[in-house]
Amino acid sequence: MGLKSTLFVTALLLSGAVAAVKTQAYFNETAYLPCQFINSQNISLDELVVFWQNQEKLVVYELYQGKEKYDNVDSKYKNRHISFDEENWTLQLHNVEIKDQGDYQCFIHHKSHKGLVPIHKMSSELSVIANFSQPEILEDSNTSSKSYRNLTCSSIQGYPHPEEMYFLLRTENSTTAHSPTMQISQDNITELYKVSISWSYSGSHDPSNKSITCVLCVLGMCLFSKPYNIVPPKTHLSPKDNVLWIAAPSMVIVGVIVFFLAQWKRKKKQPNLSRECHESETIKVEGEESKNATHQQVPTLQHC
Repeated sequence: MGLKSTLFVTALLLSGAVAAVKTQAYFNETAYLPCQFINSQNISLDELVVFWQNQEKLVVYELYQGKEKYDNVDSKYKNRHISFDEENWTLQLHNVEIKDQGDYQCFIHHKSHKGLVPIHKMSSELSVIANFSQPEILEDSNTSSKSYRNLTCSSIQGYPHPEEMYFLLRTENSTTAHSPTMQISQDNITELYKVSISWSYSGSHDPSNKSITCVLCVLGMCLFSKPYNIVPPKTHLSPKDNVLWIAAPSMVIVGVIVFFLAQWKRKKKQPNLSRECHESETIKVEGEESKNATHQQVPTLQHC
C-alpha cells in the first residue's frame, strides 16, 4: 500500500475524534490552521509524519520526518505559499482566497519500525472575510429636474454576502430609512461581492437642511458613508429689489437733512418777527401822541 493510501485510510480511522475549532482569516492575508499537538513524549520531528487535508480529502501540506514532501500534495496547493510553524504546530496558508474556506484536518503519525501509528488529529473550520469599501453616495449628473435627485450608493470588494443596505434621511425633526432593492454582483475569480442601491429623492423643494447617509450591514456590523448634505439655495434679490435696498438708506439720510434745515430756517426767522412787532407798537404809540396835532392816523400792524 502506498503512502498516499495509508494517509487516507488513517484519516478515516481518526474521523470524528475532536470537534472542529473555528478560525477566521481576512482575504489575501494569512490563515492559521491549528493542530494543537502536545508533544509530551518529546518525539523528534524526524520520527513524525504531519499532514493537513481539506474537506475534499485533498492533501494540502505534508511534513515527512521533518522535511516538506510534495508527492501527496494536491496540484492546486503545490504553487501556494504554505508554511509550517513547528513551535505552535500550526499551518500557515498565506494569501488566503475565498475558495480556501471550509473544513481542514491535521493528522500526526509516529513512524517507527511498526509503521505509521496515528497519535493525533485536529479539525478546524476556516471562514474567510473581506471588508467592503466604505459606501459612497453619488448623484446622477444627468438629472434634469431640480425637484428630485437620483442618488446611487455602492460598495465593492467585500465578502460574505451583504445583509442589508439602505439610505438614512435626517432632517431637523425626524430620521427615516429608505431601503431600495440591492443590486449584487460577484466576481467570477475573486468571488468578492459588489453591492449598490439607487433612490430618487424628491424632497429638494423643502427649505430645511437635510443629510443623507448610506448604510451597509454585513455579519451584524454596519458601515456608514460620508453624509450627503442638501442645503437649500439662498434667496437672491432681483436687480429692482437691490436698487430699492441701496436707495432706501440714502432717502432716509436726505429726509433727515431736509428736516433739520427746515427747523434751522424756522428758528432763524423768529427774532426778526419779534423786532417788527416791537417797531409797529412804537409807531402806534407815537401816532396816538401826535394824533391831536396832526389829525393823521398811522396804520398799525395787527396779529404779530
